[in-house]
Amino acid sequence: MIVTIDGPAGAGKSSIARQAADSLGFDFLDTGAMYRAVALAGIRADIDWDDAAAMLKLAQRSEIAFRNRRVWLNRDDVTELIRTPSVTDVIRHVADLPSIRALLTEKQRRYARGHDIVTEGRDQGSEVFPEAECKIFLTASAEERARRRQQQLGEVGRYVPLDTVLAQQNRRDEEDQSRPVGRLRPAADAVILNSDGLSLEEVLLEVLRIVHHRRAELAAAGA
Repeated sequence: MIVTIDGPAGAGKSSIARQAADSLGFDFLDTGAMYRAVALAGIRADIDWDDAAAMLKLAQRSEIAFRNRRVWLNRDDVTELIRTPSVTDVIRHVADLPSIRALLTEKQRRYARGHDIVTEGRDQGSEVFPEAECKIFLTASAEERARRRQQQLGEVGRYVPLDTVLAQQNRRDEEDQSRPVGRLRPAADAVILNSDGLSLEEVLLEVLRIVHHRRAELAAAGA
């Protein structure tokens, strides 16, 4: 069974997807880490971000693996490195390139084949896994997502004014919704889950309820 959890930045989908996978006994497919790993490979190779052919060749040569919730690039553990600001600053060059997106989409589909997985992103249900048995679009108001992001930053010692966080988030939302490929949008058959006013535990319980309900529907249909 494939469970997709899509949604805008700050909705909490990464944390929820990981916890849902653990609760269900499913594998977790961190698709964002794949794009970040390719971006890190590009930084290390001092690549010309405008050279699409060179970037595709680099992505094709990059060996990306997941082991014990760690991310490996060419046999190097890059779990922390791919989350650094330097990678975040250039990720758009990777994520917006159709050839690389097609390559990584195929890798994701191969990874999922024959497995029970939970995967998250912005286009997992709409484009990568259109036949997924359970699709959830996790969202929240812009203000709620900004407050959560501000809190996360504060927990690591970075104070950023709420209006600054909100402005950055709004810009990210606009970019994600207008990307030429892989744009943010709920699949037509996704369950929309608004997490405003809900704790992380309450969101997780609702996600699990949706998944179990869907499994029961599938079981009844196959009976």
